[in-house]
Parts: sequence; C-alpha cells; structure tokens
Amino acid sequence: MNAGPLVVLVGPMGSGKSTVGALLAERLGVPYRDTDADIVAAEGREISDIFVEDGEEHFRALERAAVAAALAGHEGVLALGGGAILDAGTRALLAGLPVAYLSMDVDEAVRRVGLNTARPLLAVNPRRQWRELMEARRHLYTEVARAVVTTDDRTPEEVADAVLDALDLKKDA
Repeated sequence: MNAGPLVVLVGPMGSGKSTVGALLAERLGVPYRDTDADIVAAEGREISDIFVEDGEEHFRALERAAVAAALAGHEGVLALGGGAILDAGTRALLAGLPVAYLSMDVDEAVRRVGLNTARPLLAVNPRRQWRELMEARRHLYTEVARAVVTTDDRTPEEVADAVLDALDLKKDA
C-alpha cells in the first residue's frame, strides 16, 4: 500500500519548489516529482500554451487529475503547481500529509523570477497581480501546510534544511 509522499511542497511560482524538492529528494534518498512537469509531459506542451489555447479552467482540471494521481502513487518528494491549492478536493487530499508551504514576499519574487510574462497569470502588471494572487492564496497554502518555511534571503540548501527540520525528517549526514 502506498503511504503517500514523504514531503509535499506548495507555494507561489518562483518560491523554489522545484529546486528545493530535488534537493530534499536527494538528501532523503527518494524520487522527486513535480505535477507541473507531469502535465507538460502528458500534454506535450508548456503550461503557458495550455492556458492560452484551452483556458485556465481546462488547465485546472488537468492539474486536479495530475495532483490526485501523484498523491496516490508517489512516495518521494512532490512539488505542486502554485495554484493547485485552489481546488477544495485537492486541499482535502492534502489533509494530514507532510506539506510544507514555501513562502516569500513580492520583493523576493521579483528578484527570483523577475515576474516575467512567461507566467500566464502575471502577464499584465506582474507585481500587482502577484500580490493579488498571494492575497487570494496565502490562507489556502497555510490551511494545507503542516509547516511554513520562509525562503526570503535563503539558499535552496538552507530552505531544504528548514523543511527537513520543520517536518522532523532525517537528513543525510
């Protein structure tokens, strides 16, 4: 029987879920999986193309299915897309799991991703849109998280250490 992921990472775009997730998987000796990458592989196109060609609603349906499949079949470290927590069913599936919310402020987001327009939800006035997204999502990230780890001014290695400590997981020496 699948026990589910050892760690699930949630947080906004650019918070480091992919980078930190890969580090955590390496340190814990388990596989890493990213539901956004699962969607891109299954669809054969980038997420921004899915948004433009089929709309956000279609993407969210793909995302719900990808997250449910990953939660049911992956026992390593799992990173979810930034908006995955918008779905109540997804939040219910995350209940009781070792979820870490990687949080950051808007200045850190600008530094990391430049709030570029390749992000479909940030195409116009990215700084304002990022703030609005976070106002709408922050409480949902917090709701599903067992631990909140701030990524501001931290290296990926420091964030990975903080996640391991916060979730009381063993680190490689």
